[in-house]
Order: sequence, then C-alpha cells, then structure tokens
Amino acid sequence: MALKEFKLPDVGEGVAEGELVTWHVAPGDEVTEDQVLAEVETDKALVDVPSPFDGTVKELLAEEGEVVPVGDVIITIQEDGDDEEAAADAETSDSDAETAESESAESDDADGASDDESGSGGRVFAPPSVRRLARELGVDLDAVDGSGPSGRVTEGDVRAAADDDGDGDDEPSGPRTVQTNGKSATAKRDEGTSASASSSAPAESADREQTLAAPATRALAKEEGVDIDAVPATEMRDGEAFVSPEAVQEYAQAQREAQAADAEAVSAEADAGTATAEATGDAASEPAPPEAGPGAGERVPYKGVRKAIGDQMQRSKYTAPHVTHHDEVDVTELVELREQLKPVAEERGSRLTYMPFVMKAVVAALKDFPYLNSQLDEENEEIVLRDEYNIGVAAATDAGLLVPVVRDADRKGMLELADEMNEKVEKARNRKIAPEEMRGGTFTITNVGGIGGEYATPIINYPEVAILALGAIKEKPRVVDGEVVPRNVLTLSLSFDHRVVDGAQGARFTNRVKELLEDPKLLVLE
Repeated sequence: MALKEFKLPDVGEGVAEGELVTWHVAPGDEVTEDQVLAEVETDKALVDVPSPFDGTVKELLAEEGEVVPVGDVIITIQEDGDDEEAAADAETSDSDAETAESESAESDDADGASDDESGSGGRVFAPPSVRRLARELGVDLDAVDGSGPSGRVTEGDVRAAADDDGDGDDEPSGPRTVQTNGKSATAKRDEGTSASASSSAPAESADREQTLAAPATRALAKEEGVDIDAVPATEMRDGEAFVSPEAVQEYAQAQREAQAADAEAVSAEADAGTATAEATGDAASEPAPPEAGPGAGERVPYKGVRKAIGDQMQRSKYTAPHVTHHDEVDVTELVELREQLKPVAEERGSRLTYMPFVMKAVVAALKDFPYLNSQLDEENEEIVLRDEYNIGVAAATDAGLLVPVVRDADRKGMLELADEMNEKVEKARNRKIAPEEMRGGTFTITNVGGIGGEYATPIINYPEVAILALGAIKEKPRVVDGEVVPRNVLTLSLSFDHRVVDGAQGARFTNRVKELLEDPKLLVLE
C-alpha cells in the first residue's frame, strides 16, 4: 500500500491559488477515483476537486478557509492494496521507526543535536495553523522535532522551540517575525541599540531581482505600496524565492510600524522643545486624543469571486469612458408570441423566457453595428471587430454577478439558446460552472427586471465595449391610432465605451433592437 500525496491541481487557466472552501472527506474515509474531495474557490468560480485514485484518506494538509497555491499538497491518501502486504509494511515501518529513534537518541547523546527528517524525503508535516504560528514566532520548522503522529509538528513543539530560542544567551541578528498589536510584522533585532532605535528600524529588505508570486499576491503588494522583490520569501520553488500574501502583509505592516515609530520620535523631540509651554499649562501643548478607529460592525472577507468581480468592475469603470443610452420598447406583440410558444417549448422540454428573443435581436443588431461587438487593442492601437457572437448573460448568485457565455449565438435556434442559457445560468447560481464557460464573451446582457428594476447604468464587462440591461416589462399607457391604450413596455439601458462607439451609433443599435422586439416576426428572418 503506497501513501500518495495529492497536490492542488490547476483548476482553471491562469489560476495560481485557490481558497479551500469545504472538505467533503475526513481522515479514515474510503474514497474512490473521481469522488469529490473538496470544493475550491478561485477568483473565477467554485470548482470540485476529485480524487485521482482509490484509497483511504490519511491526512488533510490544508484547512477550510485557507488560500492554497496550485501545486501544494492538500491531502495524503493510502492506496488500496493487499491486507497482508499492508501489515508487513506496518511492521517494517514500526521496526524502522524504532531503529531511527534509537539512532537519533545516540546521535543526540553524541552531538547534542539532530536533523529533522521525515519519511517523505525530509518534508516537514505540520498543519497550516502550526506553520503560521512558526512564522509568527520566528521558528524554523526544519529544526523542530515533531511529537505528533508520524512526526507531525504540533503547536506545542513550535512554542517549545520558540521558548528554547528565547532562553539562549545570544539575540538573533537575522529577521524575525514578532507580534505587534495582534498582527504579525517582520522586524530586525540588533544588539547594542536603544529600544527606541530598534523599534523604528525598517523591515529587512530581501532585495531580490526575481520573485515568484501569485497574481493576487502581486496585486496585494501593489495595493500596499511595497516592492515584492523586497519582501522576505516564505519558501523556495524551483530554486526561486516564493512570496505569499501573508508575507506581503507582514512586510507592509512592519514598514508602517517603522514609519509610525519615526513619527513618534520626531514628535517626542518637538514635545521636548515645548517644555516651557507645558509648565505654564498651555492647553495647546496637550497631546491630541487618539483618532477613533473604524466603527463597530461585522467584517466580511473581501476575496475570491467577490473581489474578482470588484477588480473587474473597477478596471472597466476606470478604463472605459462609459455612456449609457436609455430607451423604451413596446413589446406587447412579443408577450403574446411568447405565450403562444410556451406550450410548444414545454412539450419539447424547454423553458422559454424573453431572453432568447432579446439575444436574437441583439445578435442581428450587432451584425448591423459591428463596433458594438468589438474590443479595443490599446497596445497596438487597433479596434478588433469580432466575427463571432458570444453572448454573456449575467446571473445573480450568492457570491455576486457571474456571466456565463452562450457561444455562437448567431448559429443557434430559439430553443437551443433557451436550453443552453437556462443550463449555464443554473450552474452559475449553484456555483458549479466551469471558468471556461465564462470566457470569450463579445457582448453582455443583464436583467434588472427580475427584481422589479426598470433603468440601470450597467458597467461594461471588460474587455467588451458594450452591455445591455433589460428592465421589467410593465403595463403603461401608450397612444395607438390616436387612442390611449395599455401596452406592455420594456425598458432598455445600453452602456458603451465611448472610445469605440459614438452616441449616435449606440442609439441606432438600440433602435434596431427595438424594431425587432416590437415586431418579433422579423426575428424569423434573422
């Protein structure tokens, strides 16, 4: 029976890490090939991670809620095999363990120290919480003897190692992770300096020329205003330094604390210069009250799909100058036609909504006004007119707005569009949609009418150049043949990138969509 390590696979193109949301197995569980082991959330979708082989779960090496880089071991599985062979392996393992323990004890007596090695080629077994504690206390896990099962390092082992380091005569001169106000920060201890000088020392800079890090980590470094090549590496990968998000946060926090200490020192010098004013009771010399912190309330993590949506919206809003054109369309005949076709669609196992009609009308209008089905290549200073019509349909989910894409909408019939759209929207709402099913869109439609909305100012789904929002269909008074009569009216809100699409072009596109929806029989010709 072989013990196999299973690494987090690449669950989506361009994904470097994922948050382990839920484990579906526990140590001791029997699993079969392709059985779902866990759910992992990336910045694109929630995906299932299946088992690559049959066996018994031995150890979970990542905790729920932990962000795990692609390629990290998340679980160990004992492959199924012959029981006698397993028993023999166990006896051999026990014998080897006793021998190793004896040799280790002799080595300790002779040399006073021993190297930490595990049965997997020197790999240290420790859960994520213990690894975080080790980083906070500045403990090298490679030098810690694990007292847990199979040599697993426990929190007690780490704390004991930290206490041993603290009892030593010499202060460490290298970088060390310390606790400040409950947050980790990397600082450098120096002997022979005053307390104020050491507290104001800046965080040690790694000063590398190349650093491995996930895109989300690089974005975090940019937000914190730190050079990622200066952040101390948390590990080495393929001979290169790898930096985690936690290391970036710790380094940024240390920089802020150093700056704050410098400011306090300057303030202290200024206070010393105002001793006379203080002696006379000058109120102006009294220290100002500390600034109030953020108000009380629940804090919800801003990460995963929610953050990916936010980043996408921010990029689009501050990249493309948005213009929104509003209009109304009389869809009384469309409502009647859909009511006639609904029973036919149900007989064929389809659920016919208004969206396929709108998709058909949009595709026809895009063919007449191709600049709304384009992308702007800023680097090459070109507008790329797309020759495919991949329509994204925004779907509201618990995690935010996801946009599954119906590809080649111009080549599909009404019921084909209905079936594919309904299937992908349902998968998106259940968080089971694959990342590739949300890529490659050329135009997006969103529906605010489902919650009673009429008008909107939708944000373009970058790098597309236009998006159409549908409002609720409501009965409104309209003049027909000189008489005021009730009609079914749909509101339209078209946002477009004014760098690519002019206002007149946007209005003409909307008019074409209106024409086809007002007289839906024309859609048969498209």
